[in-house]
Amino acid sequence: MTTHPSPVSGTLRTGSVPTRIRRGLGERFAPYVYIAPFYLIFAVFGLFPLLFTFYVALFDWNPIGEHTYIGLDNFTRLLDDPRFWKATRNTISIWLLSTVPQLIAALFLAHLLNHARLRFAVFFRMTMLVPYITSVAATAIVFAQMFDRDYGLLNWLLGLVGIGPINFVQSGWGSHVMIAVMVAWRWFGYTTLLYLASLQAVPRETYEAASVDGAGGWKQFTHITVPSLRPVIVFTIVTSTIGGLQIFTEPLLISRAAPLTCGPTRECQTLTLFLYEQGFGAFQFGYAAAIGVALFVMVVVIALINYLLSTRIRPER
Repeated sequence: MTTHPSPVSGTLRTGSVPTRIRRGLGERFAPYVYIAPFYLIFAVFGLFPLLFTFYVALFDWNPIGEHTYIGLDNFTRLLDDPRFWKATRNTISIWLLSTVPQLIAALFLAHLLNHARLRFAVFFRMTMLVPYITSVAATAIVFAQMFDRDYGLLNWLLGLVGIGPINFVQSGWGSHVMIAVMVAWRWFGYTTLLYLASLQAVPRETYEAASVDGAGGWKQFTHITVPSLRPVIVFTIVTSTIGGLQIFTEPLLISRAAPLTCGPTRECQTLTLFLYEQGFGAFQFGYAAAIGVALFVMVVVIALINYLLSTRIRPER
């Protein structure tokens, strides 16, 4: 009489339980394997340079000489350096002038475009990305000509109303306004499209119901549009803060006579320009690293404050 193995014993003998275990382990660890390349690249090109900057800031670091440990002396010197504080004021001034008006204007324009019925709407939306994809160097050349003291378009227009020529590059507030306009022009369309894309997900019935209830355009904007855009507003505020406090190319290019100091009296020298000047101009890598650490702390603190303030925007229930 021939006997046949039971289904249970046959399953055990064929090794399907270890196979099932291996499959379960594979499904559990597969997501970590998929995201591992990003974190490996980040560790090599992001985390390591950051930690190494903190390390170099503790030394009198000459790239072609000795590396002498001096502790926190670079940070003490930094706090007593008037050039650092002027660069900090310039950075914050340019950041505020370029970021706040840009985000507010982009928010209003996105709200209007979401309600307007335009022909060739896709074409107009695509043209908003032209400043974003334009070379920063080309943008700086064009704006430098527009703001030129002798032959600039802006000074020509001011002359028509009896205002004398203004040397924007050589004045503190003038250079800040000039750089802020360049930055706002470059990022305004990109930010508007982010807001507009998010508004497309808001049901039209919400605005129609608000209109039936008697809510005007302003109430719809403050009670529907702004709360609905809360995640995107938080994103744009944080990214604009990070980018605005690290601005480098625009002030470097507008001052042809003294690019690293952005003018003879450092009218628009930002913290990144000051860092570059000390690191690759004076070859004081330890002091430049201390500037980088101070800038990192400043960016984190201001971005965190902006995040906490912007998260107070709550959607209407």
